[in-house]
Amino acid sequence: MPTPTEAAGTQPSPAASSSADTPVIEFVDVEKRFGDNVVLKDLNFQVARGERVTLIGPSGSGKTTILRLVMTLEELSGGYIYIDGQPLTHEQRGGKRVPVSKKQQKALRTRIGMVFQQFNLFPNMTVLENITEAPIHVLGQTKAQAVQKAHSLLEQVGLPDKADAHPTSLSGGQQQRVAIARALAMDPEILLLDEVTSALDPEVVGDVLNILREVADTTNVTMLIVTHEMGFARDVSHKVMMFDGGRVVEEGHPEQIFTNPSHERTKKFLGAVLGH
Repeated sequence: MPTPTEAAGTQPSPAASSSADTPVIEFVDVEKRFGDNVVLKDLNFQVARGERVTLIGPSGSGKTTILRLVMTLEELSGGYIYIDGQPLTHEQRGGKRVPVSKKQQKALRTRIGMVFQQFNLFPNMTVLENITEAPIHVLGQTKAQAVQKAHSLLEQVGLPDKADAHPTSLSGGQQQRVAIARALAMDPEILLLDEVTSALDPEVVGDVLNILREVADTTNVTMLIVTHEMGFARDVSHKVMMFDGGRVVEEGHPEQIFTNPSHERTKKFLGAVLGH
């Protein structure tokens, strides 16, 4: 299912990439294999600008792999991913699938932020240093700019007094809030959320989800979310996609997916997760 740009064997123009109609994320015939194990095959979907899309499904269905491909933490086995109409890792050139330049990949990567399941904070750095490191060295912000933004974000996530603390002195919930602040410090166009509450104690899950709800309510950031928190998915999503075996088995508005799913696999999964 090549895009018109792909069929022409050319790269989208800057004007095309800024069009409101251009998907912020587009998967075209994406395939991902780990050895002989095919995790994703012939995957095609789009995420519109400002849209919040949640991927649900059983463990091993390929959801986290999708996020890692967008983050370029995994390499595509086949197909194409476009960010704002620009090829992220591979493009069609002269009728062949070839890698894009590292410069282009890096430029697109700076538009994407990710919050991981396991926080991934630098233990040797303070909270403030964790948040300001990338804005200074990747975005080229001055230290004063980055520090001012970091303090504002720490206020937003409820940790204004933790700037000089090290991650090891923080609880899991506090570390995840720092990780959210770190991702937002890059002013991402796209925010990827990978099971951000699964490593947390139950009593702090609500605090972290409330921060993400606020981000959804107060910004136009595009979100691609993997979660087992079905209430959160229902609250913040514009669209929910049910995955099984590396394929989309059903997608639709949260109300439709959670109250009247049409696919038997979706019904079975939600019955197990929701307990009915």
